[in-house]
Amino acid sequence: MSGRSVPHAHPATAEYEFANPSRLGEQRFGEGLLPEEILTPTLYHGYYVRPRATRAGEGSRAGASELRLSEGKFQAFLDVSHFTPDEVTVRTVDNLLEVSARHPQRLDRHGFVSREFCRTYVLPADVDPWRVRAALSHDGILNLEAPRGGRHLDTEVNEVYISLLPPPPDLEEEEEAARIEP
Repeated sequence: MSGRSVPHAHPATAEYEFANPSRLGEQRFGEGLLPEEILTPTLYHGYYVRPRATRAGEGSRAGASELRLSEGKFQAFLDVSHFTPDEVTVRTVDNLLEVSARHPQRLDRHGFVSREFCRTYVLPADVDPWRVRAALSHDGILNLEAPRGGRHLDTEVNEVYISLLPPPPDLEEEEEAARIEP
């Protein structure tokens, strides 16, 4: 093993930062990095590495999804600011709430970008999927809400009968029958 080396990045080096990113901007793919994100040094003490500093409020907004459950209502907030209202679709399937959005490739300030996502929420048992309402704010926050405390949707179990098929005829018996019949 004298000629073989194992690549290792010390926590105090720049290579460590690129190999171990501290955060991922959920829906900011294709937008490029901001100068603050590149030039902010990592704060470390020995081998303990703390995440890079972020701009105030950025972590709470970019690609954010927030879920609130209270006694009276179910609420979800989702940042869909990269999409126009006609590119966003909301639907319920059984007790699932699906939000999907897609836009084709288009030009932005960094080049061309296309985006697509789908987020699925499981509705609580006491939320009627037919009563879900969606509203889109001027700044691209989708507000999904439905009243709670309605009827509890019972899980229906459908037990399916399994019929038994007859076994296939034995091949030797078929060959004997074919020899006798001529």
